[in-house]
Amino acid sequence: MMQERSRGHVEVITGGMFSGKSEELVRRLRRAVIARQRIQCFKPRTDTRQHPERVVTRDNREVAAITVVDTADLRRHLEVGVQVVGIDEAQFFDEALVELVEELADRGIRVIVAGLDLDYLRRPFGPLPAVLAVAEYVDKMHAVCVRCGGVAHYSQRISGGGERVQVGDTEAYEARCRRCYRAFAPEERARGSVA
Repeated sequence: MMQERSRGHVEVITGGMFSGKSEELVRRLRRAVIARQRIQCFKPRTDTRQHPERVVTRDNREVAAITVVDTADLRRHLEVGVQVVGIDEAQFFDEALVELVEELADRGIRVIVAGLDLDYLRRPFGPLPAVLAVAEYVDKMHAVCVRCGGVAHYSQRISGGGERVQVGDTEAYEARCRRCYRAFAPEERARGSVA
């Protein structure tokens, strides 16, 4: 297993909001640094919640990151000799991400992708489902349901409109289990009846 992981491959860390995806990404990247591997971490410009040059976890662990507009911009920022590439909030990237992660893995690079697999309506989100399909390793993370304390996989939107992409945190989303998740039409959400 260890020998196989030293070759190029794709790892995905996925799950709902508040499940520790970025925390796990940062942990893996920090371990790669300890192993004296050259790393690069990327995040999309869409995610404006934290510092633009860092991926910061809820427990304040962090790693340097390059904010990019899209997959083509990420490709332009790749350095020669990089051994491990981390990509946070992958759901906000375009479909070209799938081809890029495969290309990097084929070149012998370890690619670690973190992001939401489902949007707030429980639909496959962005390029992540396709990245999941080509990944050698997948870890599905779970949060704690804020309603019942059970295992939460869904990101319940509790405020805002019906647009698919709405960047937010605890003011706009809650972690919910299947039993406590409630699907609402955008017009109900706009009236504030999301509870």
